[in-house]
Amino acid sequence: MWPFSNTNTSTGPRYRAVDADFAVAGQISPDDVAKLAEAGFKTILCARPDNEEPGQVPFATIAAAAERAGMSAVHIPVSGMLGEGQLIRMEKALKELTKPMFGYCRSGARAGSLYGAIKNR
Repeated sequence: MWPFSNTNTSTGPRYRAVDADFAVAGQISPDDVAKLAEAGFKTILCARPDNEEPGQVPFATIAAAAERAGMSAVHIPVSGMLGEGQLIRMEKALKELTKPMFGYCRSGARAGSLYGAIKNR
């Protein structure tokens, strides 16, 4: 497992800050969302397809928790290589949604790849 900057799990999920605008982590729960809002995140990005594995929390559940916490949420599922449609949606999200953003998938890698691909364009 690669290093995460938030190691105090009582304050929310462990994550790695990519820069001041974006952080990544593995799968989160609805209970984590309020803690993410308290930590200052404004938007949640899910790069994980629903039903990727049994017992996975559906994006709609995370999105509802985000709305209750006053956050935005966007679902840009990635399975396999990044496609042009996903990159276009990510670019739009970065332009239109409030930062800092918290991106997640199973490990955080796909969310980070989406962000990195747009930042390096």
